[in-house]
Amino acid sequence: MVWDVTQTVRVRLNVPDDRKSDIHATNKKFTYCANRTADWAWRYPDENCVTSKTEAEDGIYDDLREETDKLHSNLVQKAIKRATNDIGNCVDRLADGENTSKPEYDTFSIVYDKRAATYYRKKVSLATVNGRVECTYDLPENPDGTPHGEYLLNEDYSFSTSTVHYDSETDEFYLHAAMETEVDVTSPEKAEDSTVRGVDCNVDDHIAVTSTGRFIGNADSLNHQRREFEKRRASLQQTGTHSAHNTFQRIGDRFGRWSNDYLHQCSKELVAEANRHGCTHISFENWEQIRDRISDGKKFQQWAFNALQSQVEHKAEQVGIIVEKVEPAYTSQQCSKCGCTLEENRHGQHFECLDCEYMANADYNAAKNSARKLSVTLQQGQKSVAGGASCQYALKSGIVTVNAVKVASDTFVSVERESTNKPTASAVGNWHQTAFGETHRTGGSAMHCRTRRDRSSPRIGRSCIPTPRFGR
Repeated sequence: MVWDVTQTVRVRLNVPDDRKSDIHATNKKFTYCANRTADWAWRYPDENCVTSKTEAEDGIYDDLREETDKLHSNLVQKAIKRATNDIGNCVDRLADGENTSKPEYDTFSIVYDKRAATYYRKKVSLATVNGRVECTYDLPENPDGTPHGEYLLNEDYSFSTSTVHYDSETDEFYLHAAMETEVDVTSPEKAEDSTVRGVDCNVDDHIAVTSTGRFIGNADSLNHQRREFEKRRASLQQTGTHSAHNTFQRIGDRFGRWSNDYLHQCSKELVAEANRHGCTHISFENWEQIRDRISDGKKFQQWAFNALQSQVEHKAEQVGIIVEKVEPAYTSQQCSKCGCTLEENRHGQHFECLDCEYMANADYNAAKNSARKLSVTLQQGQKSVAGGASCQYALKSGIVTVNAVKVASDTFVSVERESTNKPTASAVGNWHQTAFGETHRTGGSAMHCRTRRDRSSPRIGRSCIPTPRFGR
């Protein structure tokens, strides 16, 4: 199977001083076209908004060309496409009952494809309102191991539609070069060829815990950095002095940049470990279903979860791993060993099954349940579920083969269904560095399992609520 993979590389452009004004003038007209299109296509609530690029071009393209003194035709088309795509997203949000408004454009961002720009490995020729301007790339002396060397200068990658941006603080122009390539990967077509790795994301404690017993990131630290940054910005706004205003502008969205980089490191570790275990799938809970249950900083946590999954998807694609979502219902309350589902099984970060006495870190238990849910979904894609097709999911040590007819969420499965050589972890965790350079240890949750008691003598007063059998 061949997959298309795109990597974006940010490279500084060496623009001749006497041509910088031409690029600024081009952006001004490009922005005008995008805003003019948005004004024309946004017709809510009286009429249906125009979301078709073709319809918008038929209705407004000629006017835009005339109003911008013959701005390059492709730039006009790209401005129209940007506005109609954004309006389409707004229409989707309105359909979901969310509040939104007409898109407005005031930032420096010009879209260039291969007709409005000629891309080379070390320079680019850009169409402007005053002819073409040739800009060389500001590349590191030794590009090996950098995104420039890995993608921009790599002949295996070709240039695709990219954007030019401007940093007003440094008076520098940047090209966000989209580099494309095709990756030939072996993707499993049957459940018995699949190995699933579950991931449980958290508002507190660790950002992500996997079914392979990996504890990644620190959600508490991320939340702390966000709160401290927001308090500082609020304090500067209340001060109201010229100096405070300058400081407010200077720090900008520093936390956003730091948190994006922090999540990038977490996603990189998630994908690298899945690849080491030979996983074909990574299973996440469907965060659209759980965002209403997030008590603190809903919008921020939803953004963080979505950003993490998006980054994992992007990195996993390059190594042929598929990222899927599963329903989150009862993953934190269900025993990953016997299937007993009780709210009382979980106490904070500790999970202890009231039926089989299995004990583990609660998030680790949930990650295993997430993996098993996707395994069952893959099995149901077989021609015959009752045929015994199996799917594997990755654990801390080894893998488990889950049968399509009997899985832990259906009925009891003996202890042997779990890897018996899995070592006891008295302190599972990892070292991480905060935004201020402090290094300390995270994790430390005990994770072990007691031997299952004889089921012929059930414990008095404790019951297990089985979930429905799949395939019936």
